[in-house]
Amino acid sequence: MLDRQLEITLQTAGVWEENVKTMRALKQAGLTTEAAIAQAEANKLSADASVIDLRRQITEVENALCATLGETPQTVTRGRLEEQSLPQELMTGIPLQLLSNRPDVMQAETSLKQAFYATGEARSYFYPSIKLSGTVGWTNSGGGISNPGAWLWQAVGSLTQPVFYSGVNKARLEISKAQQEEARLNFQQSLLNAGSEVNNALTQVQSAREKVYLYEQQVFLLESAVHNTQLLMKHSSTTYLEVLTAQQALLRTQLTQVSNRFSEMQATVILYRALGGGR
Repeated sequence: MLDRQLEITLQTAGVWEENVKTMRALKQAGLTTEAAIAQAEANKLSADASVIDLRRQITEVENALCATLGETPQTVTRGRLEEQSLPQELMTGIPLQLLSNRPDVMQAETSLKQAFYATGEARSYFYPSIKLSGTVGWTNSGGGISNPGAWLWQAVGSLTQPVFYSGVNKARLEISKAQQEEARLNFQQSLLNAGSEVNNALTQVQSAREKVYLYEQQVFLLESAVHNTQLLMKHSSTTYLEVLTAQQALLRTQLTQVSNRFSEMQATVILYRALGGGR
């Protein structure tokens, strides 16, 4: 995008330079004033300043890319903006399962599972923790229970222990239920947020494409206007100043179209990310 904007801005600076020359010639012919020349020169200087800014931004982007790749600052070999391709067809109905690819949705789902199992664990405290086995006898033979009375007392204690700690267990269960409900609501909100981001990204893509289409038509019409004014200058009374004015309008629109095209690409990337890397 910056490369293309630099090309157009350099063209704009050239047009303003021609505009300054034309204004000076008109001034000598007594057809314009010094104020018009000053305005044209100011516009030329503004275009030159934009060229400096764009070159600085290009260098900064190259340095940022090199830092990301772990390389020393250098010129990054790249293509052109108009060579980039994007998917032309987008699904209007996004399956909900695609949202499960998002890290935030995965985290909320995992938290919900954890809270669910924690509730089950809290509920298990209400039950005694004894194990009954048919292989253990009541006598000393075969390594059985040596003191059946003590064993029964221990078993009864294990059975009654949940009753003594009933308040604690109930509180633990209620806390676990509340945490499970909180996790469920967080998971639900995470899905709603994800769906909203996807919808916003789809809208952004569609809006950007509509603007690109409209500006393509506008660029075509302005190119035609430049061509027609050039013909009129050769074969009628149209002045070169009108040609320069038409060229300036065309270059401004081309700059805006470059930004629109870049916005379309960004919107597509945002949609891809909103789907968690989905199609």
